[in-house]
Amino acid sequence: MSPTFYEEASAPGKPRRVLIREIALGLEQVQVPTGRDCVGLRARAERLTDLLIDAMFPRHADGEDGGTEARLEQASALLDICLRQVDAPDPASAAEALLLELPEVRRQLGTDLEAAYRGDPAAASPDEILLCYPAFQAIATYRLAHILYRQRVPLLPRIMSEYAHRRTGIDIHPGAVIGDYFFIDHGTGVVIGETSTIGRDVKLYQHVTIGAKSFEVGPDGSLVKGIKRHPDIGDRVVIYAGATILGGDTRIGDDCTIGGSVWLTHSVPAGTLVLARPAVTTAQNNLPGNP
Repeated sequence: MSPTFYEEASAPGKPRRVLIREIALGLEQVQVPTGRDCVGLRARAERLTDLLIDAMFPRHADGEDGGTEARLEQASALLDICLRQVDAPDPASAAEALLLELPEVRRQLGTDLEAAYRGDPAAASPDEILLCYPAFQAIATYRLAHILYRQRVPLLPRIMSEYAHRRTGIDIHPGAVIGDYFFIDHGTGVVIGETSTIGRDVKLYQHVTIGAKSFEVGPDGSLVKGIKRHPDIGDRVVIYAGATILGGDTRIGDDCTIGGSVWLTHSVPAGTLVLARPAVTTAQNNLPGNP
């Protein structure tokens, strides 16, 4: 800190305090379209997510919060606060649904772990996947948030999914429906939209987008919400890096392979190989200007 700045910061502050008070009052008077008091909600939701994942995989937990039972007790208390803070329609039912489905989520994540180990020759052990692979953290968070989304809990599932997005670069909307044995290799830049469905044993690479092609507009010019906007992906599909698949009426059949950098806005039948225009290979000495 420069001497001048230090003197300004430490000088008697009555004029500064008056100015700050005026600004604070001005901020309170400006109306913006927000509805609820969200103070502390994001931090609680993030802590809730970590506790639930640690409870399911206690041998790989990030923190020393006691055993599984202690973590679940802490998570339950946080969940109750979060559900009431977002005005969930039935907080007790939503909390019970999430906690009771944890064994099923752990089973699903076991299949995802198996898919990652089976599908990546660089994976030396399941421990490496649990501790090092960002996709596993993103998928685990998605599977938890999806339960709350199905319970029509507002806001909280999105905060959880954006927590994973910020940490991993993988953006999975909690509304997507994803089957067992799901694996994202590398993962950075993957986007999976709200109304997507993905079958069993599907493998994605980095920078894959499963998104919307266009948006319906209502008579008043606003976007129509709650309609099918994103593709359906069948079983045993592999989608390579940089592929973009768009549209609510786009169906990718079982056992398809979608090549890298493909732009796809129409359905393809089962067993199809879809490639972008193949690269042109030319010997270096045949290039213009080379001797």
